[in-house]
Amino acid sequence: MIINRSRFLNNVLVLGAITLSSVLTACNNSGTTQESNSQAASSSGETLKIAVIPKGTTHTFWNSVHAGAMKADRELDNVEIIWQGPHKEDDRQMQIQVVQNFVSRGVNGIVLAPLDERSLVPPVKAAINRKIPVVIFDSDLASKDYASFVATDNFAGGKLCAQQMAKLLDGKGNIILLRYSEGSASTHAREEGFLAGMKEYAPNAKLISTNQYAGATMEKAFQASQNLLNRFANVDGIFCPNESATQGMLRALQTAGKAGKVKLVGFDSNETLVTALDQGTVHGLALQDPFNMGYLGVKTIVALIKGEKFEKRIDTGVTMATKENINDPKIKTLLTPDLKYLQEQ
Repeated sequence: MIINRSRFLNNVLVLGAITLSSVLTACNNSGTTQESNSQAASSSGETLKIAVIPKGTTHTFWNSVHAGAMKADRELDNVEIIWQGPHKEDDRQMQIQVVQNFVSRGVNGIVLAPLDERSLVPPVKAAINRKIPVVIFDSDLASKDYASFVATDNFAGGKLCAQQMAKLLDGKGNIILLRYSEGSASTHAREEGFLAGMKEYAPNAKLISTNQYAGATMEKAFQASQNLLNRFANVDGIFCPNESATQGMLRALQTAGKAGKVKLVGFDSNETLVTALDQGTVHGLALQDPFNMGYLGVKTIVALIKGEKFEKRIDTGVTMATKENINDPKIKTLLTPDLKYLQEQ
C-alpha cells in the first residue's frame, strides 16, 4: 500500500493541533474551578492541603526544612502539610512528576525548591494556570510567575566564603572552586559570589580550577574531588558550595593525607562536617537557616491563600561558622537544628 507522505503529515499536524486545543481548554476550565475551590476551602474553614517539595530527601539540610514546615503546620489551624520530593537532587524528571501530580490532585498551594531553574518552569506555570499559588524556596526559578521567594542571599553567601578564604590564606595561594551541579540556581549564585569575592578580597590569589562539578551525591563529589587533587597537587584552598560537595572533598583530602593542610571552606552542615570543623579539617562553613525556610515557606503560602499580607522576597540569612565560634548559641542552633517536629508526626 502506498501512502502519500505529505497528506499523512498534514493529517497528523491537524490532529495534534485539535488535541492541544482541547487540552488547553480543559486546563483553563479546570483552573477556574480550582480558584473557587481554594477560596471556598479558605473561607469555610476546610483543611488547606499544602505540598512542600524539596530538591531531595537525603541531605540533613532537607530534614531541617521539613522540620520547619512541620512547626508551621502545628501553629496553623486547618492546614495539612504533604512532604514529597525526589530521593536524589539530580532527578529532575521525578521532581517534575511530583509537581504535576500535586497539580492534578488540586492541592491548595505548593512550596517548591526547584532543583533545576529551567526544567521546573513549565510545571510551575501549569500550577499557576490552575490557580494553585506557588512559593519558591532555597533556589530560584528562571521565571517570576511565583508569588514569593524564601531563600538565602546566595551570592552574598559566596562572597562571605571568599572573605573567609582570603583571611585563612592572607589573600594569596592556589585556589580550587568545585562547583555543584549545572542548573542549580542557588549553588550557581554562591559560586559566582565566591569568584567575585576572591577578586575583591584576594586579588593576588590564583584560581587554578573553576569548571569542575561535584554532582548531586557525596560519592560523585568524592570522585570529582580525587580527580582534582590528583591534577592539582599544589593547592592551598578549596571552596565547595553545598553539603555533599563539601563532605566529598573532605573525604578526598583525608584519603590524600591533606586534611587540615589544605584550607577547606564549605556551605551547609551535617554531623560529619561539624566534627571536622571542630577538629580543624574544615575551616569555615557558611550556614543557611533551612528550618526557617521551611517554616516561612508554609506561613507565606497560607497567608497568600487567605488573602493576608505576605513578603515577595524573604532573605533567611547566612552566617560563617568557624572553629572559634562553634559554641556560640546562634551558631549551635544553625549547626544542630531542632528536629523534634519530625518526631511528632
